[in-house]
Amino acid sequence: MELFDLIQTLVGAHGPSGDEGEIRETISRLAAPFADEITTDAMGNLIVHKKGSGPRVMFAAHMDSIGLIVTHVEKEGLLRVGKLGGVDPREVVYAPVRFRNGVRGLVAKDEKSEFGKLKWDDCYLDIGAKDLDQAKTMVRVGDTAVYATPTVRQGEAVLSPYLDDRIACAVLLSALEQLGESPNDLYFVFTVQEEVGLRGARASAWSVDPDYGIVVDVTYSNDTPGGERTGTSKLGEGAAIKLMDSSVICHREVVAKLEELARAGQIPAQRDIISDGGTDGGPIHTTRAGVRTGGISIPCRYMHTPTEMVSLSDAAACVRLVCAFASAQLER
Repeated sequence: MELFDLIQTLVGAHGPSGDEGEIRETISRLAAPFADEITTDAMGNLIVHKKGSGPRVMFAAHMDSIGLIVTHVEKEGLLRVGKLGGVDPREVVYAPVRFRNGVRGLVAKDEKSEFGKLKWDDCYLDIGAKDLDQAKTMVRVGDTAVYATPTVRQGEAVLSPYLDDRIACAVLLSALEQLGESPNDLYFVFTVQEEVGLRGARASAWSVDPDYGIVVDVTYSNDTPGGERTGTSKLGEGAAIKLMDSSVICHREVVAKLEELARAGQIPAQRDIISDGGTDGGPIHTTRAGVRTGGISIPCRYMHTPTEMVSLSDAAACVRLVCAFASAQLER
C-alpha cells in the first residue's frame, strides 16, 4: 500500500490512549501478510514478529493518540470532558470531533471564559443534542472522542490529525512490507498509552527483551517563525536520527550505526535533539539490564493540534532507514 494511503487508513481508525482496540485491529490486519507471528499482550500492545536468528531488534511506534473522554452530561445535552494526553483547549476550540460510534460534534467554550486563560473546565462538546435524555442515547460517560479534521496531501506535505504517531505506524508497516529475509530477529511493536506516560512500551520491552530498541516517532520541526528552538530537525531534510530527548540519551553506537547506514544507502538524514518531550525510548532503554536504544524520527509541525504536518519524503527516508537497520549485521 502507498504510504499516503496507509496514513489515511490509520488516521481513520479510532484509538486514543486506553481505547486502542480499533487501531490495533487495523494494524494487525495490515501487518498479517508479512508477519510470522502476531500477539497482543495484557496492556494491549500489538507485537508483530518477523523471525530471524540474529540479535533481537525491537522497533516501536505508539499507536495511541491524544483525545478527550466524557466525564459529565449536562441537562442541556452538552458534554463536559477530560483530556487524554497533552491536549491544550486553546488549540482545539471549535475543532470537530468524532466518537467511535460515529457521533460527531465540536469543542466549544463557555461564553464568558477568557481565551488566553482557557481551561478544560471552561469547555464542552456540543453534539447537537436537545437535552440530557437525547445526549444519553448518543454517548455515555467514559466514551472517547478524537479530532475529525481531514487528511489531505499537497505535494510532499501531508496535513492531518494524529500524524503523532500514525505516520510512524505507517513507516513500520511499509518497512515490514518491503523487508525480505533478515539476519536479525525482528519485533515491530505498536504500543499503547504513550501519550499518557509511555506506559505500553515498558510492558512490551520487558516481554520482548530486545538487544536493540529503535523508537520511531515524530519530532518537533524547528523551521517555523518564532520557534523556540526546542528541536533541531526540519521538514523535508530526511529521517531525523535521534540523539536525545527528555526521556532518553540514545546509545552512541546505535546513533553511529544509523548514521553509517544512512550514508551508505544515500538516505537523506539529519540529527534530532529535542529539549522537551519524551518517547517510548525512555522506558525501553532502562528495561531489565538495559537496551541499546536509538530513534528514527519524522519532523512534524503543529504537534498535538487538530492539523499536524509532515513530509512524505521524510517518511520515505525513515522507511529506508528502518529497513537498513533491520537488515544490518549487528553484534549481540
